Amino acid sequence: MIERIVSGGQTGVDRAGLDAAMEADIPTGGFCPKGRKAEDGMIPECYPLVELSSPSYTVRTERNVAHSDATLILNKGSLSGGTAKTCDYAVKHAKPHMVIQLDLNPSADNLISWLKENDIKTLNIAG
Repeated sequence: MIERIVSGGQTGVDRAGLDAAMEADIPTGGFCPKGRKAEDGMIPECYPLVELSSPSYTVRTERNVAHSDATLILNKGSLSGGTAKTCDYAVKHAKPHMVIQLDLNPSADNLISWLKENDIKTLNIAG
């Protein structure tokens, strides 16, 4: 099943995915913008992310999608901004992706089936 969880280290879903993985002793990683830039300042050093030479969020997003087996997007409402871009990059790179709308009380069964069907080892988590 899952051997590694990656994300870009932003506040919210990105960090929650990394935190949950670290709590479960699942290796973590991913790429982040130059300067470990995040909407709340700098991404804390406790997240083992590779800092890119670009400060661009979109460069980071595409790199995480491209270097993962699949992307899980956790969202409420319509996809927009960077979350929509994440989905676009998954399509561009022909990577499996699943969007879970948290406001619709999703079941974990669909996610588990999707993970198994796609034999996902490295999962990018975004939202």
